[in-house]
Parts: sequence; structure tokens; C-alpha cells
Amino acid sequence: MKEDIASLQLAAEDWTPEQVLDWAFTTFGRQVAISSAFGAEGMVVIDLASRVRRDFSVFTLDTEFLFPETYNLMDQIEARYGIKIEKVYSLLSPEEQARVHGASLWTRNPDQCCNLRKVEPLRRKLSELRAWITSIRRDQTAFRAGARRIEWDAQVGLVKINPIVDWSSQDVWQYIRERNVPYNSLHDQNYPSIGCTHCTRAVRPGEDQRAGRWSGFAKTECGLHTIAPLAPGRADA
Repeated sequence: MKEDIASLQLAAEDWTPEQVLDWAFTTFGRQVAISSAFGAEGMVVIDLASRVRRDFSVFTLDTEFLFPETYNLMDQIEARYGIKIEKVYSLLSPEEQARVHGASLWTRNPDQCCNLRKVEPLRRKLSELRAWITSIRRDQTAFRAGARRIEWDAQVGLVKINPIVDWSSQDVWQYIRERNVPYNSLHDQNYPSIGCTHCTRAVRPGEDQRAGRWSGFAKTECGLHTIAPLAPGRADA
């Protein structure tokens, strides 16, 4: 499959998002799923998928620290698209994490907190799949600038599909407005990027679009798109 993806990459750059999704669903069937945190981009990908296939799979990494507005949006999504969102959790409850690692880990070591509540749960979920669909865009962070529409994710050993990787924020919001796609109401309160309650704030005038994530830390990624392989000999938890 890795070799097949290499030969497809260049051609796929000219595909529409719908063509990319149709290829993904046709190629991988039930072994591909959309990973979403239900930001504006994520809502576009879900809506696009609904126009390609009715029975698509969506999972989210429920850190148990999400905003009420995010959980409310999940209910709207399930009702509108007739799907059931799979919530993937950390092996540690918030209470267990506090006992093991101390209270408010995110204030001391946000990377470790993200690893426990996002990266490890993602790794476990991806072990069930042959491919995953994301809503990342190249202009979001420096790390994502080199992302391709279809790529082999060597870190986890499966295909990663990014249907709207070349879209701008303006493209995303134009799609949402034109098709009346539901979105997180926090976007209307200067939250361009939405994660956990503890590590997300509104963006102030003149700030970068991701300045509201992990404010005060030199951190722009939660680790989901920089996921590292397990150390040799280590069993997956």
C-alpha cells in the first residue's frame, strides 16, 4: 500500500475533496474513518463525506475536558447526518490522571497531558484501521505545510487522507455559509481553534489564529499529527 500511495500522490493533488473521499471509502470500506474534533474544517469534511456516502464512520478523542458547546455540536451532527460518533477515551479518567500525575497536569506539562488524553487514545484507535481521514490544512501550522492530500503515515503505518489540505480559512467558511453547515458556536466568540477547556482561550485582535491554544507555552500541536511510534518492545496500552 505504501508504494501505491506514492504513485497516487501527484495525481491526487488534482482531485476534488469529494473524489478523495470517494477513493478512500471505495478503497478501504469500513477500515477508514474520519477523525474529528469538530472545528470548522472538521465540519466541512463531515458534510462533504455525507455527500459521497451515507454510512461513513466518525470518531473523536473525548478528553473529558471539552467545552459544552462541543458536546452540543456532536448531538447536532448525529441528528443531521444520521450517524453515531464514536468517542475514544484515555485509559485514565481525569481523576486517575490527577492521582497519578498530579492535579492540573496541563498547567505544568501540556505535552504529557495531550499524550495521555489524545495521542495514546488515537494510537489505539488507528490500530483498528487501514486509513484515517483528517481535516488539517497546510496553512494552519508550519508542521502541516508539507501535508499531501493522500499520504503514507509512516509513524503509524497507515494511509492518511487530508481532503481539504489546500483550502484556506476563507474557503472553509464560505462552504459552511453556502451549505448552512452546523458549527461550534464558540467560533462566533473569537475561538478559531477549539480544544480542551483548560488549554483554549479566545484569540485577541492581531493574534495568530492558533494563539488561543496552549497560551503561554511554545506549543502549536497537540501531537495528533506528529504522533511518534511506540518505543521498541513496548506494548500498546
